[in-house]
Amino acid sequence: MFSDLHRARTRSHHPLDVAAQLTARDRRQHHPDLTKLGGWKAMQKEGELPEGRWDEERRWALRMGLTGADSIDDKSIPTFARGELPHYAGINTFLKAPYAEDVQEVAHYDATVLGIPFDGGTTYRAGTRFGPQGVRKISALYTPYNYEIGVDLREQMTLCDAGDVFTIPANIEKSFDQISRAVSHVFSSGSLPIMIGGDHSIGFPCLRGIAECTSKKIGIVHFDRHADIQEKDLDERMHTTPWFHATNMPNVSPKNLVQVGIGGWQVPREAVKVARERETNIITMADMEAMGVDKTAEMALEMAWDGVDMVYMSFDIDSIDCGFVPGTGWPEPGGFLPREALALASKVAAEGICGMELVEVSPPYDQSEITALMGTRVIVDVLGSLVAHGKLGAHKRHIDKPVAIPHGEFDGKRWSNPEPHRIG
Repeated sequence: MFSDLHRARTRSHHPLDVAAQLTARDRRQHHPDLTKLGGWKAMQKEGELPEGRWDEERRWALRMGLTGADSIDDKSIPTFARGELPHYAGINTFLKAPYAEDVQEVAHYDATVLGIPFDGGTTYRAGTRFGPQGVRKISALYTPYNYEIGVDLREQMTLCDAGDVFTIPANIEKSFDQISRAVSHVFSSGSLPIMIGGDHSIGFPCLRGIAECTSKKIGIVHFDRHADIQEKDLDERMHTTPWFHATNMPNVSPKNLVQVGIGGWQVPREAVKVARERETNIITMADMEAMGVDKTAEMALEMAWDGVDMVYMSFDIDSIDCGFVPGTGWPEPGGFLPREALALASKVAAEGICGMELVEVSPPYDQSEITALMGTRVIVDVLGSLVAHGKLGAHKRHIDKPVAIPHGEFDGKRWSNPEPHRIG
């Protein structure tokens, strides 16, 4: 009460002051121009998006899962959970996309998710072999629609999940061969390969799988806190070595390797020496903070795309500050904020990519699945950016050396009788 009385007694009654007070009051009561806000624009854009695939999804669910009980008012709900809904039920693929159990079918999809459950290249704490499971599980929380960018992945692209590569836990080189073979199959089909690791050692065999299918040159944008470019670690190729071996390939030049977010107390001097010798490009976290997201992305793209035909994206989840992503093998403070990471990944993807990997999600160390959720968000933001900028599928024109991998012979259905049971 005292403060109200004090304001009443001290309020100026000078005509100019009174006029200013009235103007301020009117200005506060005047409605802002909502058409200038991103929220309004996104709301209008939603009305322009197609809806046919969502209708198709509901019809498919009724065909595969039977129609619902008579008491269910919503007749699009099946008896057995199929497809996107409910988010807590069903057998999860990434984003609940179709499972391409027959991997020959990936050719029918714009992008294919591959799980790579391998952590044999880990030098500290293991657990990323469970990364694909963790990311797939929490991805069920998302819908294919993003309000802010006005993209519906289900309506504007096709996506499948081809399951996991069969890696060999005790043998890193055999696992690398399996990984390269799987990635080359997907890339040769024309589908964009999206790999979920797994530790960062998979970066080399993933990129090798793409590089062997093309004679064209490839650049790399690598988000990380660690340089990962030494030749060996603990006498083997590990998750600290992928870019040494990747940039030994004839169509992957080290001068087109751009590493963003490097810094802190976990960058071995051995890696720095190699980076200096090979003239790679490092943008530290402090550089990004000083330049800002837009300038950082612009510089990374300029260096990665200089004289090449395609760019590959490698996103290590530990590039983000470990307070946001505790479930990783090498947590490091001082990394990206989530908004910075998503913005950078989206801007790089806006120019087109020939594949991407999301690595180092380690569910055993995760809290409330927030690291896996962040990994999911990176992937869907990259896909959304590709769609929004019309770059999805741009890699296909560079596939001039596709591979053909034989498959085994089998007729019938697994774990099934040749004929249905006869009742009565």
